[in-house]
Formats: sequence, structure tokens, C-alpha cells
Amino acid sequence: MNIHEYQAKEIFRDHGLPVPPGDVARTPDQARSIAERYGGTVVVKAQVHAGGRGKAGGVKLADSPDEARA
Repeated sequence: MNIHEYQAKEIFRDHGLPVPPGDVARTPDQARSIAERYGGTVVVKAQVHAGGRGKAGGVKLADSPDEARA
């Protein structure tokens, strides 16, 4: 079974396991809004069924809501 990271986090939460905060953005504007809510540096991750997404550029740090949107 292939599930995305955000789906796995939901399952863990449902079973009472501690999970770092996070949200799913489906648009750049949603990513900006979420980053604004969290404040500080956030991590924007592509949700794909593939290994090595960090090396492929699918994980980015954003120091501001505008960077998260970009």
C-alpha cells in the first residue's frame, strides 16, 4: 500500500501517537496561509510516491510565507 506522508500522520494521530504539526496545501496561496499561521521557518514537502524526494528538490525550507508560496 502506498500512502502519502500526510495520510500516515492522520493514521498515527487517530491512534494517539505524537505527530509534529502540519497541514496540506493544494495551492501556493494555501501554502502561504499555512506558513503565515505557523510563523518562522517551515518545511514545504511534495507528496509523491517516490523515494529521494529531498535529493530531487521535493523538500524545501521556507523562511517566510512568500517563500512557502513560491
